[in-house]
Amino acid sequence: MTRQRRPRRPALRGLFARFFALVLGAVVAAALIVGMQVPLLHPGTTVKLTLSPIVATSTGTSSLVWPSLGSAALDIPSLGVEKSWHNEAVPIASLSKLMTAYVVLKKFPLSIGQTGPCITVSDGDVATYESLDQEDQSSVVVYAGESLCESDLLNGLLVHSASNYAVLLANMVAGSTTAFVATMNETAASLGLTGTTYVDVSGYDPGSVSTALDQARLAVLLMKSPLVRSIVDQPSVTLPGAGTVASFTPYVGTDDVIGVKSGRTVAAGGCDVMAMTFKFGATTRTLYAVVLGQEGGDLLGPAGDAALALANSARMVQVPRVHVFRATTSLGTIGWGSHRTSFGVEATTRVTWSHRQRTLHVSVRMRHFSSAIHRGEIVGWLNVDATTPRRLALVASGDAAPLTLWQRLR
Repeated sequence: MTRQRRPRRPALRGLFARFFALVLGAVVAAALIVGMQVPLLHPGTTVKLTLSPIVATSTGTSSLVWPSLGSAALDIPSLGVEKSWHNEAVPIASLSKLMTAYVVLKKFPLSIGQTGPCITVSDGDVATYESLDQEDQSSVVVYAGESLCESDLLNGLLVHSASNYAVLLANMVAGSTTAFVATMNETAASLGLTGTTYVDVSGYDPGSVSTALDQARLAVLLMKSPLVRSIVDQPSVTLPGAGTVASFTPYVGTDDVIGVKSGRTVAAGGCDVMAMTFKFGATTRTLYAVVLGQEGGDLLGPAGDAALALANSARMVQVPRVHVFRATTSLGTIGWGSHRTSFGVEATTRVTWSHRQRTLHVSVRMRHFSSAIHRGEIVGWLNVDATTPRRLALVASGDAAPLTLWQRLR
């Protein structure tokens, strides 16, 4: 028996084909619709800065007030400022005692509250006092048999400029003034004070010479000692035997002045080394003004006035630049095309920068976004080359999202 073939069903196969095409089309359409709503792969944000250069404005006195005669120097170690005017080697009178104190403290370091080694005053020491007093040198009365310690002698040396105390200290350290003067010169050479030569421990001899800048540098080194800073800031001091004696250093304890040392002789004129504190941003700093060879009156008065004028002018010139970055101020925009948001610093910040810079140096580093930016999100950082370098966070002030393909195509 022969099997009969079933007839083909072309209608059914056509139905399946049409159904498959319909599903495929739906999938493709859906993919296109979704694709139009998805951003392009890793779209890059663009940044537009509106931050203008920050330029310093005038800060008052524009130049230093140098004395009309003699020589002078200015030293601000924390700012790297060193300036001088007519910086020749000249007699320096009792400024020589700065080196006397420096050599003593190198031999016998001393802290606040310590007395250091002590001596018993001899008849020869009393005779030295009487001889120096007859020469009209500044001295402090001493009595045979009394005990004087290093701390007492340094107080009398630096506050009342006692020349006989300089001799007592020299004998304590080196055994004689001759040996001590040799150490003074060796120390000056080792410190690079090339314009300085000593022939005595007190500076009364006009052969003891130096430059204003050398004396400023020496004062900076000496004032690193908290003990010295505490001594020279006294308007008077009470000593064994002698009682209370006053400082000869002008303006000590007034107008932010830390008196360092003054001196006067006919050959040297009036000389003054003045330390003054001043504010640089939030930090208290110290400047040193030195004047040599001043004339008029008692010599010390004109020297003090000249040093004060120089110090005050320096304080004004060195006033730091100040700028405030406010959180409410837009520094630029970030985003994609017209989809952008402004940004600014996260918190209001005050910065200071050096008087030597006319413009505050800043740089911006932005993040890369491939997805939406949200309000308050950190979008980058502002690096500020201020007195204290700062890194300020930059935050978005609103929302922004990248353009979709559909938005880019239409």
